[in-house]
Amino acid sequence: MKIHKVTNIEQFVAKILPKQAQNNKSIVESILKNVQKNGDSAVKKYEKKFTGASLSTLRISKAEIKNAYSKVSKNEIIALRLAKTRVEKTESTIKNIFKDKKINHDGIQILKKFIPIQSTGCYIPGGLARYPSSVIMSVVPAKIAGVKRIVVVSPPNSNGKIDPLTIVAADICGATEIYKTGGVQAIGALSYGTKSISRVDKIVGPGGAFVTLAKSLVSDNTGIDMLAGPTELGIIADNSANPEFLALDLISQAEHSSDTFCYLITNSENIAKLVNDIISKLLPTIQRRDLVKSSLSKNGFIAVCKNNSDMINLANSLAPEHLQIMTKNPKSISSKITTSGLVLLGNYSPSSASDYILGSNHILPTNGFGKIRGSLSVMDFIKINTEVLASKSSLSKISKHLDTLTTSEGLPNHYEAVRGRL
Repeated sequence: MKIHKVTNIEQFVAKILPKQAQNNKSIVESILKNVQKNGDSAVKKYEKKFTGASLSTLRISKAEIKNAYSKVSKNEIIALRLAKTRVEKTESTIKNIFKDKKINHDGIQILKKFIPIQSTGCYIPGGLARYPSSVIMSVVPAKIAGVKRIVVVSPPNSNGKIDPLTIVAADICGATEIYKTGGVQAIGALSYGTKSISRVDKIVGPGGAFVTLAKSLVSDNTGIDMLAGPTELGIIADNSANPEFLALDLISQAEHSSDTFCYLITNSENIAKLVNDIISKLLPTIQRRDLVKSSLSKNGFIAVCKNNSDMINLANSLAPEHLQIMTKNPKSISSKITTSGLVLLGNYSPSSASDYILGSNHILPTNGFGKIRGSLSVMDFIKINTEVLASKSSLSKISKHLDTLTTSEGLPNHYEAVRGRL
């Protein structure tokens, strides 16, 4: 990893942020237009092109779901259920905050109701790795919210099969439909609808650069949660941190794909050098070394800052998806962090554990969107409905003020609709 001494944070951020390939947009737009026009046939065509799978049907059958259970271990199911239970507890606690509220304004009654959206599509990555954990993180909050139709899509392998643990996770968590399609074509199918896959109201879930861009492009037609991917990990560390832990954490997130964005922010030149040396020693011995090496050499870096204040400002400017704080007093630093999707404190809260079973959600904002939102949650599947009930007497009380405001805006018929009732 490259080591940079940071003196000007604004200039450094502008230089270091990954640049998206300009030709990606035209490729994604072309696939989306084809899926919108040709539906299932286009989806199957792209699965054949990108995964090698020849698909006769897209939907996973009940027989395939049953067969998937026979291919996973008892321990895997126990682990899935534990992760599910922990996310359920977190999301149920959040949902319990949302209670219907009545407001009264001199006889005008306003009711605020929290109701679930009707349908959602959960994108579950595949290909380079399998992600049944992403099923839990997306399906469980939707289920807790009360969404009736929960669709899971995930890329098949070259034999046209989805990883059985992903299927089992979707079934355990309560998905109503599972389809074997991924990539941009899956986003297009969820947004526009095909003969096999009815369109959904909102698409959620993480994905690579193409999937993330596709979600952005269909957002004028279908709701999306956020831009969630590729993976980002920032670590703030001082000389009290264990350099081996830092190296292992950077490697753990870099193994997702070659386009992850993983970096260390420190005020210690010694820590910077130690971590870099440890990563260099570990690389030849680890699994998925090519992905890790590609990611860390292409996008990874170590930033050496002058002091804690600069480390905090740099982290807030980069707005990482995950931010680990491994310093003498992590809570002091975390109190000044405002932009990351998830903050993990101390030496024993690694982002890799939060990806699975800590009870937090690993579907998190990337590409700077941590500045405006946090992790996926039950809130993404609930909307506020407003009901208003006014009486003749309550309208009469505000009639004069309505006349003033409608006249000031040059909309006299707005007031006439009120005056006609009085």
